[in-house]
Amino acid sequence: MPFKDKLKQRTYQREYQRLRRAGQPSGSRGLEVIQAVKLEQTRTAHGLMHILGGLLREVLETREGDIFMRSRTAGYLISIGLRAVETADLEARLDAIERRLGGNDGYNKT
Repeated sequence: MPFKDKLKQRTYQREYQRLRRAGQPSGSRGLEVIQAVKLEQTRTAHGLMHILGGLLREVLETREGDIFMRSRTAGYLISIGLRAVETADLEARLDAIERRLGGNDGYNKT
């Protein structure tokens, strides 16, 4: 970042390097790490849909950032959600077929 005043430039660089070494995000656009409530939620399509629903709600309710950034983020999350819905539907259909065939794991043990 160019500064006309050398003292301001030195002060900025010192603070930037200090934050970088400490592992803290620099600037006003720090990212917040979102963790799943339970690890089991990430193992099923329904659990992932629940997490994506929470993320999408946060994106739509926030007023931080411009409208274009929020729209891109929401669109991206929606596209991921559609794939998760398709996977959840496929998972449910496979479970129904396995129950209909009478096998616990879908394989015949001989």
